Amino acid sequence: MKKYLLILTILLGSFSVAFAQENDDLTKQEKIQALYVAYVTQQLQFTPEEAQKFWPVHAQFAGELKAVKTDLPELEKQQAFLNIKKKYQENFNKIIGVNRCERFFRMDGEFKRKLMDRVQKQRNNQQRQRPVRRGQ
Repeated sequence: MKKYLLILTILLGSFSVAFAQENDDLTKQEKIQALYVAYVTQQLQFTPEEAQKFWPVHAQFAGELKAVKTDLPELEKQQAFLNIKKKYQENFNKIIGVNRCERFFRMDGEFKRKLMDRVQKQRNNQQRQRPVRRGQ
């Protein structure tokens, strides 16, 4: 399993290096996406075959989640997200099994919480590190 993770990491790394050469730095969104793919792949211990089947379905899933209108009332928005998750649950079950599918939905939320915590810590650190300028 460690070989598969190493191979995936090398592939992601080489993709990012090649892309970075074309475009000096990756956008934050692309970096977050790469971290997300690595995190989910590692945590759920995907085989290469599972990853090859899972990620295209996940891309459709993520696209539908992003398409939910943000101006909906909160409960309607949450219901729309839940409906999409239910719709894709069977597809994910077929690819990675029921137990790992359940873990995926939990981990998806965990990743987002960890990301938000990290962003908040970085903002707090940046605010503390800014020098106070007086008399300008």
